[in-house]
Amino acid sequence: QTQLMESGGGSVQTGGSLRLSCAASRLTYNANTYCMGWFRQAPGQEREGVAAIYAGSGKTAYADSVKGRLTIPQDSAKTTLYLQIDNLKPGDPGSYYCAVQSWTGVCSLESRWYDYWGQGTQVTVSS
Repeated sequence: QTQLMESGGGSVQTGGSLRLSCAASRLTYNANTYCMGWFRQAPGQEREGVAAIYAGSGKTAYADSVKGRLTIPQDSAKTTLYLQIDNLKPGDPGSYYCAVQSWTGVCSLESRWYDYWGQGTQVTVSS
């Protein structure tokens, strides 16, 4: 079964930067026909998709709330996905999760389409 493990969370000051990692193993999708995405969830709020990438082409999608501040590079083996977020804001804290879904023609930012999830890593932002 596909497994995902996030790492790199922690406390960062407002305006700072953070890099998270998501290591995937036992991927069962053929020929890179999958999307990997990053989601975040603040206490009491719904899980929000922030970015996703199609492994086959590298095409990415970003939520408007993070455009220009966040990138999601992937390693050459396409099994580790990173999340680089700059200029952290008070609205950025929460649990960050990575997830993977089968490619359907578009990489959704809606959590309901994703098949496998990591356990999450916590991000806090201090002023």
